[in-house]
Amino acid sequence: MTQGRSGRFVPAPLWERDSEIAEAAQTVDALHSGATSGSLLVYSGEAGIGKTALLTEVGRIAEGRCTVWSARGGETVTSVPFYVLRQLLQPALVALSEGAAREYLGDWYDIAGPALGIAQPTGRQADPQGVLNGLVAVARRFARLHWPLVLLIDDAHWADQETLQWLAAFAERLDDLPVLVVVAHRQRDTADENARQLERIGAAARPRTTLRALTPDATTGLTRATLGEHADAPFCREVWAVTGGNPYETVELLAKVQDSELEPVEASAAELRTLNRSARGRGLIDRLEALGTDVTRFARAAAILGTRISLELAASLAGMKHDEARRCAEVLRTARILTGGEDEDGSELLEFVHPLIATTVYRSIPPATRTALHGHAAWAVTQSGRGAAAAARHLLEVHPDDDPELVEQMREAAREHLAVGAPDAARRCLERALREPPLPDVHARVLYELGCATFLTSPATTIGHLREALAVPGLEGHLRVDAVCRLSQALVHNDQLEEAVRIVDDEAARLEPGPARMRLLAMHYLWEGIHAGEQDSPGRSRSLAELAGPLTGRDNSERALLILRAFDAMARGENAEEVVEFCDRSLVNGSLAPGLGWTDTEWGFELLLMLGISYLFADRVDRAHSLFTEGLRAYETAGWSGGHLAFAHASVGYVHRIRGKLTEAEAYLRESLRLADRVGRGLPMHWDAACMLIDTLLARGHVDQAQEIADRYGFAPPYPSTIVVPDAHSVRGRLLIASGRIKEGVTELEAAENAAAARGGYNPIMAPWAGDLVRALAADDPGRAAGIAAAARRQAERFGTDTAIGEALRCAAALERGPRSVTLYAKAAAHLEASPCAYEHAVARVEYGIAARSVAELTRGLTLARSCGADGLAARAQEVLDTGRGLH
Repeated sequence: MTQGRSGRFVPAPLWERDSEIAEAAQTVDALHSGATSGSLLVYSGEAGIGKTALLTEVGRIAEGRCTVWSARGGETVTSVPFYVLRQLLQPALVALSEGAAREYLGDWYDIAGPALGIAQPTGRQADPQGVLNGLVAVARRFARLHWPLVLLIDDAHWADQETLQWLAAFAERLDDLPVLVVVAHRQRDTADENARQLERIGAAARPRTTLRALTPDATTGLTRATLGEHADAPFCREVWAVTGGNPYETVELLAKVQDSELEPVEASAAELRTLNRSARGRGLIDRLEALGTDVTRFARAAAILGTRISLELAASLAGMKHDEARRCAEVLRTARILTGGEDEDGSELLEFVHPLIATTVYRSIPPATRTALHGHAAWAVTQSGRGAAAAARHLLEVHPDDDPELVEQMREAAREHLAVGAPDAARRCLERALREPPLPDVHARVLYELGCATFLTSPATTIGHLREALAVPGLEGHLRVDAVCRLSQALVHNDQLEEAVRIVDDEAARLEPGPARMRLLAMHYLWEGIHAGEQDSPGRSRSLAELAGPLTGRDNSERALLILRAFDAMARGENAEEVVEFCDRSLVNGSLAPGLGWTDTEWGFELLLMLGISYLFADRVDRAHSLFTEGLRAYETAGWSGGHLAFAHASVGYVHRIRGKLTEAEAYLRESLRLADRVGRGLPMHWDAACMLIDTLLARGHVDQAQEIADRYGFAPPYPSTIVVPDAHSVRGRLLIASGRIKEGVTELEAAENAAAARGGYNPIMAPWAGDLVRALAADDPGRAAGIAAAARRQAERFGTDTAIGEALRCAAALERGPRSVTLYAKAAAHLEASPCAYEHAVARVEYGIAARSVAELTRGLTLARSCGADGLAARAQEVLDTGRGLH
């Protein structure tokens, strides 16, 4: 924009932006007509290159034809989580009453509502991935409600990290929405998280445009359009030379030429550089200071507040009465430093005309004065009732000064940030609190809270903070035990299981007998129970049996030990009825005890996974399904979308696998891996989900797909330190044999055999190596194969489930011929029919039908195979039926 001497604004043409405007106009036309949906335009370039003007023009084109919402980032508010997103969605948010918002957002209300500022936090730490998913879902609903919708986001390089994460996720899911998103940002040379998100957003754009400076010809045209056709060529050329073709500087310079009544001729060209210096840098500050001390003070207060500047708050910060502040604002408007508008409640809001002006004013404030103003701003924000989180961005700028009150404010702000799903903002607050520093008796607690803040997002970071918290005085009693348990969980999630066990043991040795020590003992057995390389498995099992035997489950420590005893007995193949009895004793009236729920953090979800897996492999599949479905629902309701939800999907998926619902199992397990991929790579959750999926794909007969998953996730030795469910050696051995690599497969299965021997027993369904090894050895080493089959049958009868016995009988039948084979297959099919395992039953029916040459049994097996989604087994049965030789 340019401004004449009368103060009237005159539009400044968007010179050399014809292609960008045409592209935007075409996109808006298509959006308005319904010919297309889901578009993203991204404009980048240096400061002052015309990004804001281009966004304004896009908004003008869309106005009256589309719903247009806009927002912009600010250099001083990058630390405020969801700041730009809230600003962007404000028109929709203020139109919703609490009841309407709850009805409209449904299940996402309690998850995304606090981040948007329309709902109170639930009080527990929110999962950031779940909040992100909720915000994307909310934005998608708004897009459909207010269609066609145009979202304009300016200065995205100064958007808060949480908004950029949302924008990147939203931008990748626009295809089916009636929405146009237009983003403008400066080019960044840094490699931080915000730059990565901007790159991700740009990669989704169509098109992604880098704006260039004006050419000399365009500058001449703009100069003459502003000052008149009598502006001569040398003068116009000097305008371009002075500004470098930067549109913002050019427009500002031409406005100053108008104000100064300078003639646009060659003789005046020498004065252009002097005029240009007043548009930015020291020249702008000189011009500001010439407006008066009070005006300068008010401008500085506005710069401290950043964007969407409340006149009332700026007045308080500048130490002015309302009328005086309003007068200063008017002077700054006339000087093209500030512009104005209204908040949703009608209160007056101010903005700097251009971010370059805001930056220049902010940086001109002497450092000591700037720090003091931030401190005053924090006080004013707190007094206005906005809370600790709103004041935190100012407190982050205050110099450390041994202020216990500031430490408490930052701790409170961190709690508020965590409750809305902004752990990085919480981390910044707690790190700032440490620099104050806290009083000695508070220091360890701040470190503990810092570790908790990163618990759901970064196990490695959590480990560092909790180690430090435990190394300094201050954590005692329950808090210290909790820190040790959380640290051990983080170590396990980071595949440092042996260290997790050592830390728990060291702390337990310091404590007298009691609930706290009992909790640590339970954690010890928990981590040892999932340790794949445990040295004395039988000895551990004996000591755990002695400890858990007399327990009744009177508190959660006892219940945890009962679950651990059940899992150990199940994994070692002890009597399944006893396994179920231990599981049932850990419950309260058939349900999880308070404090042992899926989202409770005192014990962690690993314990409940062990409970569900114990039920699952003891043929109590319905109980496992109920438990795991409850966990999935709990995580979805709470908005936990990281590793916990990945494990929940894997668990529900594997219940479907055991039930023989192979298609459903595959879908859940693929979703589990997708969720796990967002957390990291090579984590224990990847091993379990990949192993379960490979096992499922092999059951379906999709060997190539199983191999592709194995290759993608490195499903091969060395295996992680935690056990993998089902047994990794067994599943990889089966995959190798199915792929024709018999010798390698036998080696893997023999490794599973050795592990079972070291353990003193094994669950033949959780570690199903025996049947595959028997079939692989049958031709070349029938004696050894028979010995393994006999031992497997004894182990199955010891465990006592229909599934285990049926599979052992099927294994034995493979070594027999004639009537003996038919009899064993018939018994296997009968046991498996009584079991919950439909796929294994289908296999037994097909094998029984082939051995008995029975069309009826083969047809029944074919029907079962098709209902399970076992394509390979169905094809095998169909081929035998089609051949028809010897069948009756």
